Amino acid sequence: MSDEQHEVTFESADAGASATYPMQCSALRKNGHVVIKGRPCKIVDMSTSKTGKHGHAKVHMVAIDIFTGKKLEDLSPSTHNMDVPHVSRKEYQLLDITDDDFLSLLKDDGDTKDDVKVPEGEVGDRINRMFKDEGKDVNVIIQTAMGEEAAVEAKEAPK
Repeated sequence: MSDEQHEVTFESADAGASATYPMQCSALRKNGHVVIKGRPCKIVDMSTSKTGKHGHAKVHMVAIDIFTGKKLEDLSPSTHNMDVPHVSRKEYQLLDITDDDFLSLLKDDGDTKDDVKVPEGEVGDRINRMFKDEGKDVNVIIQTAMGEEAAVEAKEAPK
């Protein structure tokens, strides 16, 4: 195998980091992540079915969108590649909640991150209750995938 076979030219205008990477269907696992219908999802159920004499095994996946909570399903041959999103979680200290419901978060370098909205539902309620009503120091966990960000968890900051 010579290196010349693997020369690939990428034309892109971004920083070069891809939002996803390919993985064979048969290598995906429950509780892992996958892209279904263009959305980053967490796999909650998987089953493999063998088809007829000359058919390929198919993988049936049920997954939940990590940002909207919607349930999505996909059926794909086990030998095919599917996109897997790069999902990262980072913890920030909450400094303030603005009047228009944006979180003001302290980054590691001392700057603030002010572009994440208070999420709706249970997590948003917990952030508001702990910060505004109980006056606690709160750390917020921001999950990022495919250019989207959302606060997914809040906990009391260690003293």
